[in-house]
Amino acid sequence: MSKTSKISGFYKLSVDDRLKIVKEFAGLSEEEVSAIRNTGCMRVDQVDRMIENVIGTMEVPLGIAVNFLINGKDYLIPMAIEEPSVVAAASNAAKMARIKGGFKTESTEPIMIGQIQLTDVYDPDKARGLILLKKNEILELANSQDPLLVKLGGGAKDLEVRILDTKEGSMLIVHLLVDCRDAMGANAVNTMAEAVAPLLEDITGGKVFLRIISNLAVYRLARAEAIFSKEALGGEEVVDGILKAYAFAEADPFRCATHNKGIMNGITAVTLATGNDTRAIEAGAHAYAAYHGRYKPLTSYWKNEEGDLVGRIEVPVAVGLVGGATAVHPVAKANVKILGIKTARELGEVMAAVGLAQNLAALRALATEGIQRGHMELHARNIAVMAGAEGELIDKVVERLVKEKRVRMDRAKEILDELRRESKTSL
Repeated sequence: MSKTSKISGFYKLSVDDRLKIVKEFAGLSEEEVSAIRNTGCMRVDQVDRMIENVIGTMEVPLGIAVNFLINGKDYLIPMAIEEPSVVAAASNAAKMARIKGGFKTESTEPIMIGQIQLTDVYDPDKARGLILLKKNEILELANSQDPLLVKLGGGAKDLEVRILDTKEGSMLIVHLLVDCRDAMGANAVNTMAEAVAPLLEDITGGKVFLRIISNLAVYRLARAEAIFSKEALGGEEVVDGILKAYAFAEADPFRCATHNKGIMNGITAVTLATGNDTRAIEAGAHAYAAYHGRYKPLTSYWKNEEGDLVGRIEVPVAVGLVGGATAVHPVAKANVKILGIKTARELGEVMAAVGLAQNLAALRALATEGIQRGHMELHARNIAVMAGAEGELIDKVVERLVKEKRVRMDRAKEILDELRRESKTSL
């Protein structure tokens, strides 16, 4: 009988029954099934409610970045990530930042944008004026959808109207500007956008299609700045090298993509650790990098009068402390407690500081020994384990791989076989 992925009622099955089907489809071993079934600190029924068609969980390493001093307060930073050297790099950069007072951060109000797309509007300019005349009525209707958010000081605060020329003709795009307080805000914003859509149709005579939050959170920004002494970095030559690396990223989108990816190594790791939406954060950051017409670095660097390096970052941070996985995942809840944060704005500022630290560490590595050297030993350890090394053999294989600068699976297996033969011979 041929295999098929067309499975009726798969979502109705228990987790074990789904996993049994997957096991037969893919020819999984009992060991592989056991690894997938393991849900760690969460009960199966908890996991099954978080997403659809659950068969288990997949663990990601959780590390702690140390040395962070942000606005005079010490933080331990939980980071969930599979890439070697990221946590160590952030910790090292934070240690260098402490010398000159650590990171200084600030953020804007937690304003998210809800977009309502109006089409078939006969006179867009006139319709725009009519919407603005009815602004208070529209905002009042939006806020009636979430009185608790309004009571907490949030809610719909303003609106914008844009006329957009598209291949499908002229469109009127209404932006609801919603203060989401300590929530990421997707549910509240989408609900408000849905509620005001019929009113906007009545006002304009147009037809509403999309009503959805935007992940380009241009009004919900976090900024961080730090001074890194030239002595801590390794001297004036290193400072100049970092500035040259930054200039490369500023001028070239191919380099800039990797520059910003390094920033997101830190920010995304904290996002995942706290149960926030990594995809929203990534999309918003990269869109913001291109917001002013050209894809540019999210960080900037310059030299101060003392010759020290000053780094700054500005990034959108649509994160929350209420709702979603943050509220239900026990590890995410514990990580929020480790951070000791009280508001979503504080979390965003911490993320900005981590992003700046991560970027500085990467640029310093590139400007000195190169990024590969920093990765090599940790990558070699992963390769050694994958090759089958255990216990003391792991360190011996890693030592040989790094010394030879040949961090490859085939070489790791050859070294492991040699070490095992030597061990048998010595017995």
